[in-house]
Amino acid sequence: MATANAATAPADAAAEAPKGSRKKLIFILIVTLAAIGGAAAYFLKGSDAHPDAAEKKAEHKLPAQYIALDPPFVVNFDAGSTARFLQVAVQLMTRDPETVEFLKQHDPVIRNDLLLLLGNVRYEEVQTREGKEALLQTALEAVRKILKAEGAKPEKLEAVYFTSFVMQ
Repeated sequence: MATANAATAPADAAAEAPKGSRKKLIFILIVTLAAIGGAAAYFLKGSDAHPDAAEKKAEHKLPAQYIALDPPFVVNFDAGSTARFLQVAVQLMTRDPETVEFLKQHDPVIRNDLLLLLGNVRYEEVQTREGKEALLQTALEAVRKILKAEGAKPEKLEAVYFTSFVMQ
């Protein structure tokens, strides 16, 4: 009987060897797939993992706040032009709450400087879109100059908008 047991022992060992090899193969396959999945996730999401991208996400923009300069500005054109009056409604845009308060506090100075600016405009200058855009840029620079002179951060004022522009 000893020979019968000896004959079956190598057969059992041979049968167990493929089972162990299958477990190792499955384990290696799972580890390999996990590594491939991790590498794919890293490369697909690689731009978010970059430090600059993380900083940009941290710089969450606040919502835009608009400050209307009421009432609208009304100025005279030169007597020689066909149009005699310019009426402009102006709004200022910032995302900074401190700048909003500053703009409200210094409304008289801002209105004064914009009124002087608009009063020196000639009809021919603002007749075209390019002329109006140049006037917008000049108005933005004028208000930023006031912000800087009063100790605020001028770059916090992002835009000046004309919400109404009537020439008569």
